[in-house]
Amino acid sequence: MKILVLVFLCLSSPMGTLAQGGVGLIISKSLFDQMLKHRNDANCPANDFYTYEAFIAAANSFGAFGTTSNNDTRKWEIAAFLAQTSHETTCGWASAPDGPYSWGYCFKQEQGNPPDYCVASPQWPCAPAGRAIGSDLLNNPDAVANDPNHFIQNCIMVLDDTTRTHPTCHDAISGRRTPSTADLKARRRPCYGVVTNIINGEIECGKGLNPQVEDRIGFYKRYCDLLGVGYGPNLDCYSRRLVDKCVLRT
Repeated sequence: MKILVLVFLCLSSPMGTLAQGGVGLIISKSLFDQMLKHRNDANCPANDFYTYEAFIAAANSFGAFGTTSNNDTRKWEIAAFLAQTSHETTCGWASAPDGPYSWGYCFKQEQGNPPDYCVASPQWPCAPAGRAIGSDLLNNPDAVANDPNHFIQNCIMVLDDTTRTHPTCHDAISGRRTPSTADLKARRRPCYGVVTNIINGEIECGKGLNPQVEDRIGFYKRYCDLLGVGYGPNLDCYSRRLVDKCVLRT
């Protein structure tokens, strides 16, 4: 089966040593269990796969993830990461117990058989992600389905590709990157909406209200509420132009 390699879903930050005050100081095991409340439900195909220990180990292998700037910003980055990945792995529905945004991390493998799922090219995100975690994901993408630590590591780092011209999600949510004139004209400011734009802007952004973006926002708001932090500005990307080759990294 083909793995749900979250090639465009992930916040990214350089690999390195654990910064003082890691992600575990913000998310305890009990809070993690509350955020991903139904991940181990018998109806979830990935039940018992995603663990708190794997999440913390993966997060701590990236020195800047969830450790940059002030406490609110750190919480926003973690909430954004969990929200984006929850949207892509959810099995929730409108009338689901505890609401649709309590059902993230229900899947670990792609449903169906998309023809372009993991292209055998060194430019495909499987390749740099695999190199960063020491695994040949390009030729064996299913490897991440067997190791939740590798799965989450792959998610965190896959957009930390400095050869790309758009900013990383870590840059966007942490405010590490100052918006360019082109960004401001296109209504792209550091916020959760830009994270969605980077991840799937070609399909979801600049086209008005749509259920995909609303679902991403719903997860984000729930996680921010549980973390005890406000949402920040500009949660959607409905009126923003696509982050593309014209947007330069700084």
